[in-house]
Amino acid sequence: MLLDDQIKAQLKQYLAMLENNLVLKVSVGEDEVSKNMMELVQTLDDMSDKITVEKASLKRTPSFSVNPVGSDSGIEFAGLPLGHEFTSLVLALLQVGGRAPKVDETTIKRIQAIKEPMHFETYVSLTCHNCPDVVQALNIMAVLNPNISHTMIEGGAYQAEVKEREILAVPAIYRGEDFFEGGRITLDEILDKVGSTVDAAEFDSKEPFDVLVVGGGPAGASAAIYSARKGIRTGIVADRFGGQVNDTLSIENIIGTKATEGPKFVASLEAHVADYEIDVMKSQRAARIEKKDLIEVELENGAVLKSKTVILSTGARYRQLGVKGEAEFKNKGVAYCPHCDGPLFKGKDVAVVGGGNSGVEAAIDLAGIVNHVTVLQAMDELRADQVLQDRLRSLPNVTVITDALTSEVTGDSTVNGLSYVDRVSGEEKHIELDGVFVQIGLLPNTEFLKDSVELNKHGEIIVDRNGKTNIPGVFAAGDCTDSAHKQIIISMGAGATASLSAFDHIIRSVELVEA
Repeated sequence: MLLDDQIKAQLKQYLAMLENNLVLKVSVGEDEVSKNMMELVQTLDDMSDKITVEKASLKRTPSFSVNPVGSDSGIEFAGLPLGHEFTSLVLALLQVGGRAPKVDETTIKRIQAIKEPMHFETYVSLTCHNCPDVVQALNIMAVLNPNISHTMIEGGAYQAEVKEREILAVPAIYRGEDFFEGGRITLDEILDKVGSTVDAAEFDSKEPFDVLVVGGGPAGASAAIYSARKGIRTGIVADRFGGQVNDTLSIENIIGTKATEGPKFVASLEAHVADYEIDVMKSQRAARIEKKDLIEVELENGAVLKSKTVILSTGARYRQLGVKGEAEFKNKGVAYCPHCDGPLFKGKDVAVVGGGNSGVEAAIDLAGIVNHVTVLQAMDELRADQVLQDRLRSLPNVTVITDALTSEVTGDSTVNGLSYVDRVSGEEKHIELDGVFVQIGLLPNTEFLKDSVELNKHGEIIVDRNGKTNIPGVFAAGDCTDSAHKQIIISMGAGATASLSAFDHIIRSVELVEA
C-alpha cells in the first residue's frame, strides 16, 4: 500500500478544497512503477468526485499530468511524487484545481510577463529536501502562465536518463535540452535567470524606513519582527529568504522545538514575518551602504533604499575549495549537500573534504549509502566533536587522511578523482573516486561592505554587545558578524538585540525625533 491510512485521511481533507474539476492523464506500462502510479492516481480518483483519470500517451512512461477539464496545465510527474515530493503533488492538485498559489502580486506579474514558450524538466530524488521547492516553483509558473510547462522526473525511475545526462546532483533543472541550473533555487531566482526582473523604479519610490534589514535569514527575520512589533516602518531586502538554513536538513538545537527541517523552519519564519506590516523585498542584493542624512542602501539593480537605521544580517555561504576542477565539475561529481546528492552515489567511492562537525556528519551519513568514504582534513587532526569522531572511526568503509591539502578535482565529463598534497612530506597524491563533497565551513556575505563597515580579517562585521558597527545607526547580527558561534538560535537572539538597539538609537537621536 503506497499511502497509509493517516496520509489518506489528510489527503482527503486537502482534496475537499478543490474548486474545479481535474483530469489526471496517465501513461503507464507493465513495470512496477507504473503499477504503483496507477494505484496512486486511482486513490486520488476515489477520494474526490472532482477528479477523473484518463489513459494517455505522454513523453515518458510511467508519468501523469494534472489538468483542468478541457485544457493542459503543463504540469507532469514522471515517476512517483512520493517522499519529499508528495507535497508537490498535493499543491499541484490544489493549484490546478483553482486554489491560487501563495505568491505576491509582484511575482505574479513577473511570471505572467513571460511571453517566450519555456519547458522545464527537473530531476529529483525523493530524499532531497531542496528538490520540492524547485518543483513547486516551476509548477506555479506553469499554473500562472500557459507559455510555461514543467515535468518533475524522479531519478530512480529514469536511471538511464540520469546516466545519459550525467546527473550527479539534484535538483538538476533543464530548460528544453539545455542544463539550466543545479541545486536549490527560488522562484524569484528562476525569474531573474530567465530575464523577468523587478523594475528598479518600484524601489526608488519607497518612503524611507525606520529600520531596514538587509538579509532574510533567522537573524534578519528576528530583527524585522522585533522592529515591526514596535510599530515602526520596517523593511527587509533579501537575496534569498531563509539563507543557508534552506540547505539544512535536520535542526535539533532550537530550544522548544525538538526537531525540524531547514525548509520547514524557513517557511515558519516567512509566515511569522508575513503577520506584520513588513515590506519584504526578495531576490534583491545590496551593493553599497552609505551614511548621509539617512542611511542609503543601494541595490544591485541600481535602486536606492533609505532608512533611519539599518541592520545587516547577510549571513554566510558554503566555503569553496578554490582548486582546479571544482567549478568545472560542480553538479558533475562535486557536491555540497550530502543529504540531497548522497543517494546518487550509491555503491560508489566518494571523498568528503573537511574534518569539522559538518564534514564528519556528512561522512557518517554517506557511509550508509556509498561504497567507501575518504575524509580529507587539511590540519593534523579532525576538529569534529569527539562523539562524532568515535562514530566515524567505527565505520568499516571510511578512511581518514589528515594533513591533506586538496589541490585538484580531476575528471573527464564527470569527477574521477581528487589530488592532494601531504603537508608533512610535500608529496602529491591522487585518489580515484566518483564524487567529492565539500564541507569546509562558511564565508560571510560581506564583500559589498569592504569600503564602508569595519570587518575583521575573516570578512566578518565587527560588532559590540549591542550589535553596533562602526557606523552610527548601522547594526549587524548573525553569521555575517564576528560572533563567537554560528548557530540559528544565536543568530535569532542577535537579530532581536540589534533591533532593540536600533530602536533605542532612533528614540535617542534628537535630529530624527525632531524631523
